Amino acid sequence: MKDFANEKWTRRSLLTAIGLAGGTAAMYDAMLSMGYAANSDFSDPITLQGDAKGASVIILGAGIAGMVAAYEMRKAGYKVKILEFNNRPGGRNWSLHAGDSYTDIGGTTQKVDFAPGQYFNPGPWRLPYHHQGILHYCKMLNVPLESFVMYNNAALVHSAGAFGGKPKRFREVAADYEGHISELLAKATSQNKLDDQLDKDEKDGVLQMLKTWGGLDKNYEYRKGDQTSDFRGYDIPPGGGLMPGPVPSDIMPRKELFNSSLWNALYFPKQWDFQGQLFQPKGGMGEIGKAFGKLLDGVIQYDCKVTNIRQDETGVTVTYINSKTGGAPKTEKADWCVNTIPVSVLSQIPMNVGPKMRAAIDSLPYLPAVKVGLQFKRRFWEEDDNIYGGNTYTDQPIFNISYPSHGFFEKGPAVLLGAYIYRSGMRVYNFEALSAQEQIEAALEQGSKIHPQYRAEFMTGVAVAWHRVPWTLGCSGLWNDALREKHYADMCAVDNRIVLAGEHCSRLMAWQEGSVLSALDAITRLHKRVMSA
Repeated sequence: MKDFANEKWTRRSLLTAIGLAGGTAAMYDAMLSMGYAANSDFSDPITLQGDAKGASVIILGAGIAGMVAAYEMRKAGYKVKILEFNNRPGGRNWSLHAGDSYTDIGGTTQKVDFAPGQYFNPGPWRLPYHHQGILHYCKMLNVPLESFVMYNNAALVHSAGAFGGKPKRFREVAADYEGHISELLAKATSQNKLDDQLDKDEKDGVLQMLKTWGGLDKNYEYRKGDQTSDFRGYDIPPGGGLMPGPVPSDIMPRKELFNSSLWNALYFPKQWDFQGQLFQPKGGMGEIGKAFGKLLDGVIQYDCKVTNIRQDETGVTVTYINSKTGGAPKTEKADWCVNTIPVSVLSQIPMNVGPKMRAAIDSLPYLPAVKVGLQFKRRFWEEDDNIYGGNTYTDQPIFNISYPSHGFFEKGPAVLLGAYIYRSGMRVYNFEALSAQEQIEAALEQGSKIHPQYRAEFMTGVAVAWHRVPWTLGCSGLWNDALREKHYADMCAVDNRIVLAGEHCSRLMAWQEGSVLSALDAITRLHKRVMSA
């Protein structure tokens, strides 16, 4: 491990160290002050100007992108119809409640046996405050929102290979990382390693900041005491009357902490996407899809599996069959088409578009992901561990446990997210290869290493592996820089009378905001084509 005190410091290394100690928010503030970053603005939803003169549009898919497109185009005077594979609106905007069932591509059906009022979001589950597009439609649809707890200092961080496999409180890990790094930075500063970057006043200011920020003592060292325990918690907290006085907690040794993978957990709540405030719809994320579906009642035709898409100079003809019963093919014709079918599925459907759009469709892989919802007899994480919402992270395959951000202090059964595996690599593919029951069992086995109450309190569960979901065959589009450079513009282009939309046609992969912005952009460009025609 490198010794910070012996390193030559540059602006980049200073910013990196500040980011490690205080998170991306602190680093971003520093970048702003040094002129290296700027804020960005969000545009309000569009208004389609001009008379559509009753032009017809067929929209494929009643997910968020499809329903946004339908709503806005119907307002502008278009005759709109949506063909949807499922028997419900929302697409990946989806919640599983008591009595629901889900059948994967292999024919395995899971029946949801949750208690009344309990639910699980297999797809999106949080709404960042700066995703103003999806929040706009929540407000328009009168979907009530409540706070989503992303960051909870009382939640846990776990590594099977560190500290004997014993989980640590998030606050302990965060405080000790920031404290140790602050001490190393203070040493580098006091030993004149930053003299070519900081003048005397700046140097004094940095030292005072690090002392306060990292909980350092008068010698700028991170040592056990009240300063550190005010951040990481006490072994015995301050009490009242003749109760014992406070006892400071032991800090984790720097070498063992730095050699662990626990720092990975500190990264997530500091990301721009996950910074507070976050929201969730009351009753489940699927409430947005339900409200949109109600607004578009009569526009959406359900249980439609698209099998062919053909366009010519006069319009677009879509062939489909009943997704549940099959039967004779039917057709629907319109002047224009907004196609929001995930390209993982669309790549298997004949559609006469140009070679550039076809190459884009055929080139985009989809992110693998698995979510497991577990119902327990009681809220033991609240009652036993004082954890109210938030996320626990582990280096085991399940990666993430998320505690419900609603129903605090309620008695009776409750559902938590027992696994969220979404990173690329063999770990997620191996987990996806398990049966649903095996995925639930793996979530219980690994979760028990963090919460020993799991086995005794477990009631039932449901697992969704997104590569097995028939109508998406994956979680979201998985762009990289090379793919975007080669195919992104062609994916988003208007091809004669067809335009694609959805999170895969956005720079916000896997977010509903990407679906909203993609839909608004796509129909704006399509509308211009209609007006010019």
